[in-house]
Parts: sequence; structure tokens; C-alpha cells
Amino acid sequence: MTITYTEEKKFTQEEVQQLFLSVGWVSGKYPSRLYKALINSSTVLTAWDGDKLVGLVRVLDDSEMVAYIHYVLVKPDYQGQKIAGTMLGMIKEKYKGYLYLEIMPEESKNAAFYEKFGFKVMADGVAMQLCNFNNQY
Repeated sequence: MTITYTEEKKFTQEEVQQLFLSVGWVSGKYPSRLYKALINSSTVLTAWDGDKLVGLVRVLDDSEMVAYIHYVLVKPDYQGQKIAGTMLGMIKEKYKGYLYLEIMPEESKNAAFYEKFGFKVMADGVAMQLCNFNNQY
């Protein structure tokens, strides 16, 4: 298996929906909005096994100071093969000239994964969110 990586936004709406649903993320339930959001994002790095989308990292940035990693996901069948780590390394390299590269893991248990790549829990930081959708599908 050879995984290839690209920033070219060549994915389809169906491919990203399948990827997001494979890891149980609610974004996959809004395929057209998800696709539009990815197409309009600063950076979307994807991982491919042949023509199969198996991983994705999305970054939003202000072009100079700060970049926010918003999504890091890999299909369950491909987890544990260093795909997420490779993508994070590529993103760190791309954004090394920025003052900050930030990530807010949805679950605190995932912080240890990001710490392996040099990310640190902010000393006095706290994640905050305003949710504008109803969990009823």
C-alpha cells in the first residue's frame, strides 16, 4: 500500500461524506455544507490509497499570524499506519513561519496524540463553542 498526499482539492462530496461518517463525525450528515466548507478552506491536505480517500486535515489561516487545524481524520481501516502523523508533519512544515499553529481536539483524550507532534495544552486556555445546530437529524 502506497499512500499519496495532496493539497489539490480533487475529492468529491460523496468521498468526504463517507470519510467523515466512517469516524462518526456529525459533519458527514451535512454533505453539501461539508464539501463547500472544505473547498473554501485555506488548506485541505488529503491522503489517498490509490483512488480511495483515506485521510484529511483541514486548516483555516489568516495568511500570516495564526493557523487553526480544524479536522484531522483517518478512516478506521487505515488508522495506526502513521497517516495522521505524516499529514500533521506536512502541515507543521507548511505553517512553520506562522506565530501559532493551533488545534482544539474535540475530546481531551486526543491531546496525547497531538503532544507527540509538539503541540502543548495551553496553560490557562479553555475551549469554547457556540453550537448552532440541533442534534436531531
